[in-house]
Amino acid sequence: MKPISLSNQLSVSRLVYGWWRLMSWNLSTTDIVRRIEDCLELGVTTHDHADIYGDYQCEATFGAALKQAPQLRERIQLISKCGIKLVSASRPEHARKAYDTSSRHIQQSVEQSLKNFHTDYLDLLLIHRPDPIMNVDEIASAFNRLQKSGKVREFGVSNFTTSQFAMLQSRLDYPLVTNQLEISVLCHDAFHNGTLDQAQQLRRPPMAWSPLAGGKLFTELSSRTEPVRDCLLKMAAQYHCSEDQIAYAWLLRHPAQIIPVVGSQSLHRLKQAVDSTQIKLSDNDWYTVWESAGGKLP
Repeated sequence: MKPISLSNQLSVSRLVYGWWRLMSWNLSTTDIVRRIEDCLELGVTTHDHADIYGDYQCEATFGAALKQAPQLRERIQLISKCGIKLVSASRPEHARKAYDTSSRHIQQSVEQSLKNFHTDYLDLLLIHRPDPIMNVDEIASAFNRLQKSGKVREFGVSNFTTSQFAMLQSRLDYPLVTNQLEISVLCHDAFHNGTLDQAQQLRRPPMAWSPLAGGKLFTELSSRTEPVRDCLLKMAAQYHCSEDQIAYAWLLRHPAQIIPVVGSQSLHRLKQAVDSTQIKLSDNDWYTVWESAGGKLP
């Protein structure tokens, strides 16, 4: 599985492993070490986190595994996100859910992430969501200090519109390397709102969170999901694979080089996702899936 280059100094695996459900997986530290090693054997070297995941516990739980097996750190890429403040017993100073993209908060969040992970740098830092009152000069100031200190190697965003992406980029002398977006066979927003166009124009591969629509493809019975599931089943038989592999292959077929974030606890599911990188959907089959989910051609 060939990695994708996001910059001259950062390449990520074709699929990223997402850990946001870690606290519900009931894994021991040794189990997490084993899962990182399993990922490496499959060619999945990049791991997606955020400061808020697992009620602010996921990073430290994952970091305990890196402390136990420090040799793994240089073989993987760590992504984290910041900018959301949740009401939590571990953050009693948070009176309500809010966003905070101030320079001070970004730097404090990164320092905490580094402590959690038992590392001295993040490979990639993303602003988790666009803050309605974000000051891009504040974000740029934090990014510049973190870059100069070596604490963060590359920067990007998540859930940003094209104009928000361009606004922040205008304050930086180096490229934002990705925009992490919700993209799946059931979520077509990025195809229509210009974010995939921008990603392709700038050659900044986007990452796709919830690439299987948060499991709705296989758990929700509705007039929207049933035609898509029927289509995936028929196409899976045609390509001799599983339905979820077709859903991944559909994303991987896009020329913007969409990078799915796989969030399953199941190693078997992860292996299936990796194998989907070998499936090459024809144009006709891609459009068949598109139309099954309500996509229309003008």
